[in-house]
Amino acid sequence: MRDVVHWLGQRATPYGFRMIPPLPAEQPATFRATVHGTVFGDRAAHVGEVEQGDTLLLIPDPPVEEDPAVWVHLAAGDPLGHLPPEINQWLAPWLLRGGAATATALRVRGADAPSWKRLLIEVHCVAEPA
Repeated sequence: MRDVVHWLGQRATPYGFRMIPPLPAEQPATFRATVHGTVFGDRAAHVGEVEQGDTLLLIPDPPVEEDPAVWVHLAAGDPLGHLPPEINQWLAPWLLRGGAATATALRVRGADAPSWKRLLIEVHCVAEPA
């Protein structure tokens, strides 16, 4: 079913299907990024729970934010941090328009690594087929 939904360029919602917007020009459908802000609040403890290969959630800030960020969460919902600003500037608006993306943990380092290098993820955007 997922292949059919991707092929149609649509995403299932509780209200039926909706079109997935095309990615902004020049932006990759798959990319790697570090997760920033992992040392605030309980995030450092949650990063310690992440293992290579874990599926993570990507959630944009509400549309009322002036510069919305894309937040990375554990599958259980706990926040880990956010993507870098240069990615947020195009990915957050795209997600808010109905885009969909998943993330996978590629590398997790300990507290001895700088906070912005502790967690490396790979992001897969589900874009409208060409």
